[in-house]
Amino acid sequence: MQDLLTHMMTVFMGFFAIMNPIANTAVFIGLTADDTQAARKRIALKSLVISFVVITVFSFLGKTIFHLFGITMPAFRITGGILIFVVGYQMLQGTGSGMHSPRDESDVDVAISPLAVPILAGPGTIATAMNYSAAQGWGEVLVTVGMFAVLCLITFVFFIYSEKTMRFFGKSGLSIVTRLMGLILAVIGTDMLIAGIAGAIAVYQG
Repeated sequence: MQDLLTHMMTVFMGFFAIMNPIANTAVFIGLTADDTQAARKRIALKSLVISFVVITVFSFLGKTIFHLFGITMPAFRITGGILIFVVGYQMLQGTGSGMHSPRDESDVDVAISPLAVPILAGPGTIATAMNYSAAQGWGEVLVTVGMFAVLCLITFVFFIYSEKTMRFFGKSGLSIVTRLMGLILAVIGTDMLIAGIAGAIAVYQG
């Protein structure tokens, strides 16, 4: 039981670091500055539902995707580790990741793009979900999806009270949180990279 709770917390913190709801709240404010409070709630709900569906699909179909494209777990962990490390490194510099930055797509529903994809369910989030779920059984998949669902609920609260949240943290607080999340991500990425290299060596030696 203790091992399960520890693992659940590990998965949650991994998602929390990569999705960073506090920093994304500032992005949400910028994208919905001209909208009413009711519209903001609709945008927040829609974007989080879409991101949850995206992560759930990749969590459940991770093994199928691997088999379909002939991807090995060590190769994925090496690539995913590098990807997550780069995101974390960029955040450590006090800047947001380019992979999670909003782009000018005025003809697209802002809840879908850029908010849901790639800001909430970006490459790093997908890589994290597949890393936690692809190598294990259905129990692991359910833990991954469940922890992401909890994070989506927390993010929704942050979005709904976005202005109060930003006033509470301020620019300095937001910068500190971003750097701390970046450090956590860099460590997670390094751990994935080490596991991937070890797995690749074991495969080739075998």
